[in-house]
Amino acid sequence: MNDSIWVWPRRASIARSAYLERTASHKVICMRNLFRIFLLLGALAVTGVLVWQGVTAGGNPDPTAPNTSPAAALLNIAVLVFREGLECILVLSAITASMTGNKQTHRRPVIAGAGIAFIATIITWFIAVGIVSNLTGSVSALNLQAATGLLAVIVLLVIMNWFFHKIYWGGWMSMHNRRKKALLTSASDPEISKVSLLWGLGLLGFTSLYREGFEVVLFLQSYYLRMGGKAVLGGALLGLFFTGIVAVLTFVAHRRLPYRKMLILTGVMLGVVLLVMVGEQAQEMQSAHWIHTTPIERLANVIPTWMGLWFSVFPTVETLTAQLLAAIVVVGSYFLARGKTAPPCQDEPSVILGHATDCPMATMDLGQEKPNQCPQCGMKLVKKS
Repeated sequence: MNDSIWVWPRRASIARSAYLERTASHKVICMRNLFRIFLLLGALAVTGVLVWQGVTAGGNPDPTAPNTSPAAALLNIAVLVFREGLECILVLSAITASMTGNKQTHRRPVIAGAGIAFIATIITWFIAVGIVSNLTGSVSALNLQAATGLLAVIVLLVIMNWFFHKIYWGGWMSMHNRRKKALLTSASDPEISKVSLLWGLGLLGFTSLYREGFEVVLFLQSYYLRMGGKAVLGGALLGLFFTGIVAVLTFVAHRRLPYRKMLILTGVMLGVVLLVMVGEQAQEMQSAHWIHTTPIERLANVIPTWMGLWFSVFPTVETLTAQLLAAIVVVGSYFLARGKTAPPCQDEPSVILGHATDCPMATMDLGQEKPNQCPQCGMKLVKKS
């Protein structure tokens, strides 16, 4: 009799747990569907604006004026800021992933360091703008636009060089993970003061954000010189808005976002931005008489004027050749990275990373049994699906 009394409450508890689990799973699926619908509607809206602006806008015959429309510049800036912000979030999430329980207080100096890095990035922006403004008195506008545009293209080429970026970023992450482990291990050492630990963790947070911020500052100088501060501010705020959404979902809601798909999507978008910037940069160098201009008469009536305004596609040998070479570099580095680097590994929050060049797991034979965790950088190995 006593057994039957306890069986029913136990069954009821199991049924209630199963119901709650199904309800939570249903909510997650609904949230995912709503998020996908929101992204689809946003993409359709942006595509509609691009098509409408592209059809109705005309080309710009003034070589000293920007060939890229303000709306296109705003989208380009937003994509780059979001991409760099996404990488910064991945680094910070990898650093703070193991800081749970009693170690959760160690997240505070990391976050504080990232906040100081954000302020330092803003200060760096004003310093860079001041330097460029001082140069306008001694350097012609065309030469200065060509120089800053070339700098922006170089920054974007480094970001889009998959082979270099994978190794460089993987080594960057490995260094942060090793430094974090060393700091947390030394926390129990009585000779290591608490202040030194806080400074070390704060420095990790600072460097993880400021590196990305410095790249953005260099990239935006060309847009600031040609489009002014409003376009730069609008694009940066839009990119920061989407970065903030990802940060909240990652650190506050603890969502496991599809980081790989997000990186691939933003990489493709940045590839389009790169081709646009290379075409415009080549045209500006032609205007500044840095390179020759060889028109292609057959394409002059084929390429519409709005293609030059939105995508910087001009009927000249130099501009089209530069865009073709940039595409070859990006695509070639992607396939080189796939063939020469080890399978990617991830840390606790599913951060897509590559092994460092000197990582022991990168030199192991394919038939050799690999450990579940890298003995050097501490990142967990994730098998490809």
